[in-house]
Amino acid sequence: MSANPSTLPEQLTRWRLILGRDSQEHLQQMGSCDLNADEQLMDEALAAIYDESAGGEDGASGSAKSAGLGYSSPKLAKWLGDVRTYFQEDVVSVIQHDAIERKGLKQLLFEPETLKSVQPNIQLVGTLISLSGQIPERTKETARIVVRAVVEQIKALLEQKIRQAVTGALNRNAHSPIPHAPSIDWKWTIGRNLKNYNKQLGKLIPERVYFFSRAQRTNNWTVIVDMDQSGSMADSVVYGAVVGSIFASLPALDTRVVAFDTEVVDLTEKCGSDPVDMLFGVQLGGGTDINKSVAYCEQFISDPGQTLFILLTDLFEGGNQAQLVRRLGEMVASGVRVLCLLALSDSGVPMYDENLARTLSKLGIPCFGCTPNKLPELVEGALRGGDLQALASRVRSDTHAKEQKY
Repeated sequence: MSANPSTLPEQLTRWRLILGRDSQEHLQQMGSCDLNADEQLMDEALAAIYDESAGGEDGASGSAKSAGLGYSSPKLAKWLGDVRTYFQEDVVSVIQHDAIERKGLKQLLFEPETLKSVQPNIQLVGTLISLSGQIPERTKETARIVVRAVVEQIKALLEQKIRQAVTGALNRNAHSPIPHAPSIDWKWTIGRNLKNYNKQLGKLIPERVYFFSRAQRTNNWTVIVDMDQSGSMADSVVYGAVVGSIFASLPALDTRVVAFDTEVVDLTEKCGSDPVDMLFGVQLGGGTDINKSVAYCEQFISDPGQTLFILLTDLFEGGNQAQLVRRLGEMVASGVRVLCLLALSDSGVPMYDENLARTLSKLGIPCFGCTPNKLPELVEGALRGGDLQALASRVRSDTHAKEQKY
């Protein structure tokens, strides 16, 4: 191909970095695409993962330019440093994920010094959880630090929105004239008494203290989060665990968090103290028995009309599907608000059993993928008694619009 005078050198350089070393000769026919020192380091960092000649976990060296990463911790640390220096955060996450999946570089996660250099993200947390039984003792504390960093990011994003959604849905503005200290509505009391601030004392002197009514003070609703911990649900489990811990911190909710594969694990006690402990109590991978987990969760439904059941699964059932459909149908008939989230992830676009999803939808159980930022709206709508199918349709529309935008 002859050179095109209108082709910008920057464009050729970009294509050279995308296509790799083998494209050099061909692109040179179109114009100069020589790499400067920084671009050469970018190229080497990419080649270590994406060039076919690069070595993988077996330590093969490949070409001089694409030497791979091998077992060398210093080499891994340098590679991670180059990746974080020359690429944006979202690109770093993709490259790290590909390093683990394409090259099998799980030693990235087994050395404390190397793990400290890794960009914390939700995909990395999913990988750490799936490998939790293999992580060496010397690395476990570092792994917890990485997981906690991501958990705190998620909580910062969602906690206030979920609290506001639950408070708004339960309409806690009805106040009681009966004094009861744990029932004080601090926000309302302060807001109504700002005019009584005493500048000399530097204190707010309330003219009247407002209390939530006792009936509304605690445990209005039971919320059950039932999470599929099969390997394909890794991102959803991370978000689900953090959301469950937020629910557990709200006195208006009686929260249960359960994880399942072919066995059922009740994580409720751990979610009330530390979501990091809860995540390390999850065992990603294995089969799936949704029916067994739903049967376990039924024992926590004491008032169906005041229960929200969130089933987080891709619906690939390995247990008794007919019995599962019957159980969920009976839940809905009794008044339980049931949502089936096929994914709770940044993409919100799941792979799932479409036939079972259609069957559950006919029972009045909306089945859909949800991005975390839409969850507060869903929870508020469900607790207010809104039409669940309409809520699901709105979330699907918003997700589709987001995909079209990008």
